[in-house]
Amino acid sequence: MKGENVIVEKSKAFALRMIKLYNFLSDEKHEYIMSKQLLRSGTSIGANVKEAIRGQSKADFYAKLNISLKEASETEYWLELLHESGYINKTAFESVYADCQEIIKLLVAITKTPK
Repeated sequence: MKGENVIVEKSKAFALRMIKLYNFLSDEKHEYIMSKQLLRSGTSIGANVKEAIRGQSKADFYAKLNISLKEASETEYWLELLHESGYINKTAFESVYADCQEIIKLLVAITKTPK
């Protein structure tokens, strides 16, 4: 798995962080609605990246990566809400938010390349 593909590796590592954050939010903070949304969108990024790798065509590849980008943008939104509502402290937010933005930048770069 290591060295496979930067976006595959980063999106999977991010998904694992989202699972841990979801567990923290539901177990410690008793927040169930936004954390579930965060879990869904945050883990969907990598799932769609993996689907893109096995795409049936270039169009399919780019379509799946664009879905990943949308999911990453949604995740960014849930992270902002969770931070601004006090469920995630500043330090934790800044770390995970930076990871999310890095994934967004990678996906934007990949999807803007000539099709």
